[in-house]
Amino acid sequence: MPFWNKVPGFDPHGRDIRRYQAVVDEINAYEEEFAQLTDEQLRAKTREFRERLGVTGPDLSHGQAAPGSVSTSRLVGSDDEDDLDARQAEAERLEQEQERARALDEILPEAFAVVREVSKRTLGLRHFDVQMIGGVVLHQGRIAEMKTGEGKTLVATLALYLNALEWRGAHLVTVNDYLARRDAGWNGPLYHALEMTVGIIVPGLVEGNPDTGSFIYDPDYLDETHPDPRLQHMRPCTRREAYAADITYGTNNELGFDYLRDNMAQTLAGCVQRRLHFAIVDEVDSILVDEARTPLIISGQAEEPTEKYYTYARLLPRLVAEEDYTIDEKTKSGALTDEGAEKIEKWTGISNIFDMEHVVEAHQVNQALRAHALYQRDRDYIVRDGEVIIVDEFTGRTMPGRRWSDGLHQAIEAKEGVKVQQENVTLATITFQNFFRIYDKLAGMTGTAITEAEEFHKIYDLEVVPIPTNMPMVRKDESDLIFKTEEAKFRAVVDEIEERHKEGQPILVGTTSIEKSERLSRMLEKRGVEHAVLNAKLHEKEAQIVAQAGQNGAVTIATNMAGRGTDIVLGSGVSDVGGLYIIGTERHESRRIDNQLRGRSGRQGDPGESRFFLSFEDDLMRVFGGERMQGIMDRLRVPEDQPLESRLVTRQIEGAQSRVEGHNFDSRRHVVEYDDVMNKQREIIYGERRKILEGTDTRANFLSMVEHVVQEEVPTYCEGRNREAWDFEGLWERMRQFAPALPALSDVNIDSLGRSAD
Repeated sequence: MPFWNKVPGFDPHGRDIRRYQAVVDEINAYEEEFAQLTDEQLRAKTREFRERLGVTGPDLSHGQAAPGSVSTSRLVGSDDEDDLDARQAEAERLEQEQERARALDEILPEAFAVVREVSKRTLGLRHFDVQMIGGVVLHQGRIAEMKTGEGKTLVATLALYLNALEWRGAHLVTVNDYLARRDAGWNGPLYHALEMTVGIIVPGLVEGNPDTGSFIYDPDYLDETHPDPRLQHMRPCTRREAYAADITYGTNNELGFDYLRDNMAQTLAGCVQRRLHFAIVDEVDSILVDEARTPLIISGQAEEPTEKYYTYARLLPRLVAEEDYTIDEKTKSGALTDEGAEKIEKWTGISNIFDMEHVVEAHQVNQALRAHALYQRDRDYIVRDGEVIIVDEFTGRTMPGRRWSDGLHQAIEAKEGVKVQQENVTLATITFQNFFRIYDKLAGMTGTAITEAEEFHKIYDLEVVPIPTNMPMVRKDESDLIFKTEEAKFRAVVDEIEERHKEGQPILVGTTSIEKSERLSRMLEKRGVEHAVLNAKLHEKEAQIVAQAGQNGAVTIATNMAGRGTDIVLGSGVSDVGGLYIIGTERHESRRIDNQLRGRSGRQGDPGESRFFLSFEDDLMRVFGGERMQGIMDRLRVPEDQPLESRLVTRQIEGAQSRVEGHNFDSRRHVVEYDDVMNKQREIIYGERRKILEGTDTRANFLSMVEHVVQEEVPTYCEGRNREAWDFEGLWERMRQFAPALPALSDVNIDSLGRSAD
């Protein structure tokens, strides 16, 4: 990233925006002409564009082609003509892609103008000029940073339609199934009017049944059981059919898991995905940054006993913090002291828990320690129907089906007294970084990406382009109020809510955990303030709660769930009382999450206000030096209910957030560096596996590998020219490790193999 991009006051994208505006002027020039066309004439434009692109039908080849730059010869260490041929083929493919890109660029102004006109007729929405700029940015494979309420959902339709014209598929990736269904349902009429099919991929796949968790938008299909009429046209279909659609909406997890499942399929018919061509990642910072530390894993059950997890769960509460163990909340790690280890050894009868003989027990004790001291119920997870379900720390949503690895989930299950499930063995895995880098072209959109611009550039080669707002932002972001204790902070928050509620101003209160949202709810109940609560436990009415959050006098308490993908529209008269008031009750580790919360207010030029109420007992403050500041307030005898409003403290908080972000960036960078090594192997193995499923003759590659292995191993077992000294039996068993189909040596006529010693 050029250094001048970091110079204060310098706008590196100003020239880009002016260039984009010239494209928008071309688009606008078609508006009057296209307004005169009939619906059928507009529909026919899709066929016309495809003819001009020279595409004659959909590319339904399933699975990612084996990467041209990597061949199986790398596995055996040779460097032959295959590599040269592969590189030449890749160069030709890239040249063809560039020609296709130029053809799409020529069609772009007309295509975008068609989408705008059809959107006006089907959705009643006209794309603003700034939304057109966003569409161009997405088509170019960049990240469009658009403020909340600027209509990212509508912007995506432009680039999705244009790239779907190639008949190679276009994906819109969302953070959860609610948004995938909603956005596909909302925009379905637009795509249908343009002769485009729309598929939906969401969680719900039943093992062994490919016809679950997938839908096609079909205006002739009606599911009247769904309360939202826009979502009543989702016809169930096979996953393969959903992926074969022109445009497919899906969650990041399901798209990644389907990629892994395809590469475990026993037949080509079992594969559901096409080549991964183009994707727009909605809330791109959440998916490509926040969730990038956790790889996608498909696993099978191991035969490990689970009784010891219950034993350690009973013993750990008997240990004394700081004396028997230490913890580091920044890294979520813990360790026994010598005193703690002696107690565990005494209670379990283990002679030396740190001995290599007891490495499994030591690991289980350490995970039990983390479960006991670092993971809290109703913050990190909930217990529902006898099952421990993870709560996403960034979105506040539950993650059914996801499990912590390395025995941590089992340790938490034992701690909560529910059934401990068997540990899992990894069968296939990939990081989000490497999964999304498989796409031929990748783009993204979010309201908060510029703080992570360096990471997007270094890991994904994606540039962040801030898009101007359609209307000026007039929201007032007040300075933080910092209290001595958490109790004093919550009292002040309730006082503020009660006062603003009397004026009729709608209030959205952001909390960092389920437990704290419930605590605040109880305090408001005692004051008689009517309110709604939105958290991972009470998510069923999310759409209804969010829809009411901007109404006169509404009070909504929410975890991070309300921070993304939700648009709060102000009710009648709300602008006169100051608009939506955002109250944050704690700073998050990431500044982006705080900005997402603020962004719920002030959409499309609406008035609004935001303020954070903090305390020195908050997690972030406590971990990063809050005790020292609390000591200063004690010495100054500052009353508990008197807030501190200091730019110095606010800067310290932002500095702490910046340090955490830097630490997390390093963590994600290490994850991708480690996975990059496996990724080369994954590409080769998956590529060869695909060839076998397709019936490609792989004998030449196989014989080349066998020859290499033989040349490597024969000198080890057959040294010299004295046949009597050769370990032929050892060599044969070694060969069987590489080719298990070989028969046992006792079943082989050695003489028939040839007796030459040369």
